[in-house]
Amino acid sequence: MKVKENINKYIFRGYDIRGVVPTDIDVDTAYTIGVGFGSKLYELGKDSCIVGHDNRLSSPDLHQALIQGLIDTGVNVVDLGISTTPMYYFACINLKIDSGIMITASHNPKDENGFKFAFSNYDNAKGKEIEDFYDFIKKGNFHYGEGSITRKDVKEDYLSALTDNLSFGKRKVKVVLDPGNGTTSILLNDVFKRVNVDYTIINGESDGSFPNHHPDPSIEDNLTELKEIVLEKNFDVGLAFDGDGDRVGVISNKGIFIPIDYYMIIIIRDIINKVSNKTFLYDVKCSKSLEDEIIKLGGTPYCYRTGNSYTKAKVKELDLAFGGELSGHVYFRDKFLGFDSGIYAGLRLLEILSNTNETLEELLDGINRYYSTPEMKYKTTDEIKFDVVKKIEDYCKEKGYTYNNIDGVRVTFDDSWASVRASNTGPNLTARFEASTEERLEEVKNEFESLIFKYNK
Repeated sequence: MKVKENINKYIFRGYDIRGVVPTDIDVDTAYTIGVGFGSKLYELGKDSCIVGHDNRLSSPDLHQALIQGLIDTGVNVVDLGISTTPMYYFACINLKIDSGIMITASHNPKDENGFKFAFSNYDNAKGKEIEDFYDFIKKGNFHYGEGSITRKDVKEDYLSALTDNLSFGKRKVKVVLDPGNGTTSILLNDVFKRVNVDYTIINGESDGSFPNHHPDPSIEDNLTELKEIVLEKNFDVGLAFDGDGDRVGVISNKGIFIPIDYYMIIIIRDIINKVSNKTFLYDVKCSKSLEDEIIKLGGTPYCYRTGNSYTKAKVKELDLAFGGELSGHVYFRDKFLGFDSGIYAGLRLLEILSNTNETLEELLDGINRYYSTPEMKYKTTDEIKFDVVKKIEDYCKEKGYTYNNIDGVRVTFDDSWASVRASNTGPNLTARFEASTEERLEEVKNEFESLIFKYNK
């Protein structure tokens, strides 16, 4: 392993480092990031950090190289070994070590990997911090020393954090769990045997090649098997988790995919009279149904940019009880620690169901319904994706449209809205459209899709 002089700039994204293994990221990349991170900690007067890794096939080698880079700078590493990203977040808080690196590509394909990291205050680096870290590595002014490795198992304490504050009712909910062979597979049995549910696990063998389906539960097509089993065996709900365990996907008792903005409505209905701060955060991709419901309940909606590093930090900054993103990241701070855990998000839904005789579908009665597309992805390149969004913003300005640019472009009309943004996790443009009628939805979608195709060259 050696320091890599020409590290790829484009793996340093909006809220993590991420790329294809070994094309963009290899063991030398991991070692270099370790040396850079350790040197940065030295500048900050820190000598310790936490490291964990998910179950991707490339993660053990990257993990070993990263740790070697860290200890070569004199940093003392607390090594979690294989862990979910939420378990890593918990370890940082529980052990009071506010710096660390988690090796994961989250929900991305099996041939990718990456690094989520925090220099201080338990907050993932994002935006300019990541740009500055790339510049720091490029300068090559590294500090060297002799650090140590301590192995730490936080599993039992984490299980307690997930389950001890829940109040399950008399109803024994039937749930089928799909970790998609991802890292949550190492925890599910231990978690769910601690609560009053009747659970079944599918795709439960830990396998970082994700042999059964893509590890992103926010995409309905990835949950086909889960839907079929819910219907076939009359489960009350199906829950799916992504590759590193920080996202949740939900299937109703009728085998219907429940978008996370609808899940959030159920949660907010349950907690709004139990919390003092009645402001609730959601990202720019969420349905107007959620905004309408928050207002109807007497709360204050807060629309913010996409990206778990940003949204988690904003929920903490504003001292909110709850917030979330359409991608499946949700943040509880009413009786949890504020970080995104797919398992905990699922447990909170099961807790609600256990205390009512209503089905999941019935819990969604009475909300304003709109016609919406799912989140749509359009292949592009990292080099031009932001330029495409800027051209669409210029188009909206010329048209006199009402829009905000807090995250890409979100255009608001009287009867509809459109959101187009550059993905921070890959070479994609992402878009979502919503309207009061199917006809208007098609109009809005066609207008902005044509712009994406026009400028994406």
